[in-house]
Amino acid sequence: MAGITAPLLRHDKASLSGIWTRSTAFLSPVVGDLLGRIGLGLILLFAFLYLFGPALAPYEPFEVSYLPGGTVDRSASPSVFHLFGTNSLGQDIFSQVLHGARITITVGILSAIVSALLGTNLGLIAGYFGGKIDAVLMRLTDVAYGIPFLPFALILVSVVGASNANIIVVITLFMWRNTARVVRAQVLSLRERPFVLAARASGASSLQILYSEIAPGILPLALLYVGFGVAWGVLVESSLSFLGFGDPTTTSWGQILSAAFRAGATRYAWWWVVPPGGAIALLIISVFLVVRGFEEALNPRLRRL
Repeated sequence: MAGITAPLLRHDKASLSGIWTRSTAFLSPVVGDLLGRIGLGLILLFAFLYLFGPALAPYEPFEVSYLPGGTVDRSASPSVFHLFGTNSLGQDIFSQVLHGARITITVGILSAIVSALLGTNLGLIAGYFGGKIDAVLMRLTDVAYGIPFLPFALILVSVVGASNANIIVVITLFMWRNTARVVRAQVLSLRERPFVLAARASGASSLQILYSEIAPGILPLALLYVGFGVAWGVLVESSLSFLGFGDPTTTSWGQILSAAFRAGATRYAWWWVVPPGGAIALLIISVFLVVRGFEEALNPRLRRL
């Protein structure tokens, strides 16, 4: 039994070592840079809040706190019982920030992934086939660029209803265009490379060439735009929620800021504004610091700028 177990353990250790080596190589552009390490550390902090924030929150997001006399603990400044104070309704802001992290980050990640998949596929198809297909898809992209985002988003959310799912759809309808243009430009150069011509000569189908030969070459670029998309998605979700178009059944950082500004908290309750605003700013900055490291790895000329 021991003779059988030993090779299995060695195999598991080798597999884990290979995964660790690949992960280290993937993160090396970020880990090797001071700003990249700061950004990565902040992202790990937000990942922790995303996973465990609601469990760590001392109160429910809409739970009202009361003083010993039975009155509502309104607009209380930060204390041991309420680390970020309370709002005008007596709700604990620290708990709202912890619960809101999951909503805001989820919308940012999902909108970035969906838009990157859509934009990457459209860019692959347009760049590879060219001709009328390319013309139609690029004119569609031009139309998407010509639509003002915020007015269209406000109208669309007003018509279909305020929910996190609808916000993701709205963000996706606009965010794919940047990825599509960049991927198309890259595919135009890759489709004439010898390995693509060899695959075509061997009888490979267009689908095989697109996703087996060309797609791996543009994957790092697509992942780069996923990072940009997360930051932009978080910013857009916060903006729409701040304007009152967030899901009223949940709480997010933008909704906390919206409630604070409606109550005029900037004049008397800084603790209601700074924590959610600072969380949004730190998350966006951390994403850009990490993406910056990968961008310099993909384009070494940026290191000389």
